[in-house]
Amino acid sequence: MPIVRRNEPISSWEDGDFIQGFVLLSRKEPRFDRNGREYLDLELCDATAAVAARIWPDNPSVNGDFKEKDFLALKGTVRLYREQPQVIIDFCRRATDDDRAQGFDEGLLVPSTPEDIDDLWRRLTDIYPGQLSRPSLRQLAEEAQRRFGDRLRVHPAAKNIHHAYRGGLLEHVVTMAELALEVAAKYPELDRDLLLLGVYFHDLGKLRELGAMPNNDYTLEGQLIGHITIGAEMLQECAAAVDDLPPELLLHLRHLVLSHHGRREFGSPIEPATVEAFALHHLDNLDSKLLQLRQQSRSGAEGLQYVRALGRAVYFDRPESAEAD
Repeated sequence: MPIVRRNEPISSWEDGDFIQGFVLLSRKEPRFDRNGREYLDLELCDATAAVAARIWPDNPSVNGDFKEKDFLALKGTVRLYREQPQVIIDFCRRATDDDRAQGFDEGLLVPSTPEDIDDLWRRLTDIYPGQLSRPSLRQLAEEAQRRFGDRLRVHPAAKNIHHAYRGGLLEHVVTMAELALEVAAKYPELDRDLLLLGVYFHDLGKLRELGAMPNNDYTLEGQLIGHITIGAEMLQECAAAVDDLPPELLLHLRHLVLSHHGRREFGSPIEPATVEAFALHHLDNLDSKLLQLRQQSRSGAEGLQYVRALGRAVYFDRPESAEAD
């Protein structure tokens, strides 16, 4: 007998389950079968996971009035396709406020950091401004927190590559800042203050480049200017409110923000030209790449798997010690 899952998280769905409940529609693409009939290729998500779905041509819901980023009420069956779960939808429609009595809760459906946001925030505020030695740079961090802290706490760090969920930008900054403290302790030639503030500001422009969850799509400003240039502007705005900030320190910080993608072909208008800029770029790259691999592993990847975002196949192994844990 199939298991009926009502309002259960996507991460618990298994092959053969009949599911009923509410999801966030993260992708909707019309496609055509061999007979030229239109069907819908979808991605559904909640705070725990994402899953592919299909609405076939003979299903009236294929013409439903819903779009990407809508919350949906649905019924369907989970099937394996190429060893990955896929939902064959029997019925779906846009969710309404009337569905709340049946368990509809947007907070359970928006993809979020797996870490505790309150704990991430405590770790951030333990570093900024307390770990900064120069008074002017502590004041700069305080000004940035005053202006942007509330949004930094919950904003995504990307549309779909890494940390693309509620609290993702905070998670990314905290992880990098904690790594920066370790790296600066090992390499005394690094200016720890500059590296830490480079971490804080490097992706801050994403607050304006991307919308908040669940509509984490590019804004017009994000499309026309991009988060690197926006972040440099935000740094300048904060610096204007700081007393006695040495111009050479601000110049170094601007360079960190503008060069953190590492290469011009990757979006940086200038390439790293200071030791702190090299360190920042590699910390950013390390955290984003390892998170992508962690997410692939958590999705059940085993053996040699192609990772599209990295453009290569990666081997995923589960050592016996890890399985025992």
